[in-house]
Amino acid sequence: MNLKVKRFDKSLDLPGYEEGSACFDLDCRVSTIINPKEVKLVPLNIAVKVPQGYALLIFVRSSTPIKKGLMSANSVGIIDPFYCGERDEVVIEFFNFTDKVVAVEKGEKLAQGMLIKCEPVEWQEVEKMGEGGVGGYNT
Repeated sequence: MNLKVKRFDKSLDLPGYEEGSACFDLDCRVSTIINPKEVKLVPLNIAVKVPQGYALLIFVRSSTPIKKGLMSANSVGIIDPFYCGERDEVVIEFFNFTDKVVAVEKGEKLAQGMLIKCEPVEWQEVEKMGEGGVGGYNT
């Protein structure tokens, strides 16, 4: 798939994608310090025109929590097709879950993106589902 992308800092590479991979790596655009138990937005150097019918999901890379002590504060970032303007840089909300200050360096690959297909939703409300169900957490 061909995606329209704008880099905010051209000294950093375009997102890294290896053929056959589910995700592409994203560079942190700035160096910053994240204090213990702090949430901080870190820009990822791109604005992307996500095609209609898709969403771009932003995750931490699997090694980021172990190597840096960071996780995504909101679990997963969701970039909709309309978030694609000149000021719409993709960011990640990092949470420092350690008791130490964490340094993020410009150019570090701590996040990754994945495009997923989205289907429009129409609700069909019913009075009964017609299935017993498994109960889940209900008692």
